[in-house]
Amino acid sequence: MSWPKGPWVADTSAWARAGAREVAPQWREMVKAGELIACAPVTMEMIFDAPDRDAVERVAVAMAGFRQAPISRSVTDAATWAMRELAQRGGAGAHRVRVPDALIAAAAAEWRFGVLHYDRHFDTLATVLTFTSQWVAPAGSID
Repeated sequence: MSWPKGPWVADTSAWARAGAREVAPQWREMVKAGELIACAPVTMEMIFDAPDRDAVERVAVAMAGFRQAPISRSVTDAATWAMRELAQRGGAGAHRVRVPDALIAAAAAEWRFGVLHYDRHFDTLATVLTFTSQWVAPAGSID
């Protein structure tokens, strides 16, 4: 699967699959070209998943080296609006996207970045926010 030119906010779900043979070559190209963008919720999720103090530091330092999609008041307002809009448009539970995903999508929309992911919530959020939702690989193709 080939992705269009970025820049892309890389979601935690994409980072978790960056080493997969289907993803790794293009991922390396995007990193080298400066096309991957970090976002505080992703950094925080990756720190949460780190097994120990040394891993936490490696994650924090590595993520600080990427350009950032900042979380501002306008981003949090857009994320809240998106969840409310999903509730208005859909049936019961249509608004139930993960809060970090809503923030990441809203930041990407505000800064005119796409979101590189392996998570259906971004396709849902792209129906109400203006950003490109791009799977790193076809859904269900990577564990």
